[in-house]
Amino acid sequence: MIRDAEGNDLSFEIDFLETILAEPGEYPDVIEMLAGYYTRVGRIDDGLALDQKLVALQPENSTALYNLACSLALKARKAEAVEALREAIQNGYDDFSWMLRDPDLRGLQAFPPFQALLAEFQIPEA
Repeated sequence: MIRDAEGNDLSFEIDFLETILAEPGEYPDVIEMLAGYYTRVGRIDDGLALDQKLVALQPENSTALYNLACSLALKARKAEAVEALREAIQNGYDDFSWMLRDPDLRGLQAFPPFQALLAEFQIPEA
């Protein structure tokens, strides 16, 4: 059984999506869902790899860039995470309320380049 932090069994979902990705094709929606599931169950490296793959397929997808930033932040790759957030914002990401309270980005809160990003885009801190 593969469980997330809340105890939800995600085995079926992960197995199903992995089966789809094993087939020829790109499947960006499947990549995004599976990356999220991987992250939820603590498979951060696998989630990061899929986030990178999705950004390679859709380099202007603001949600994909945001999710990449989250994965990078979870891996303590702070500078890269801030750069991915900058690209996400430049490509239309605008859910700043969530960005400021997203637990995946908690490690960036006191990071000076993250604070500079907030100032650059005039994002008020909550």
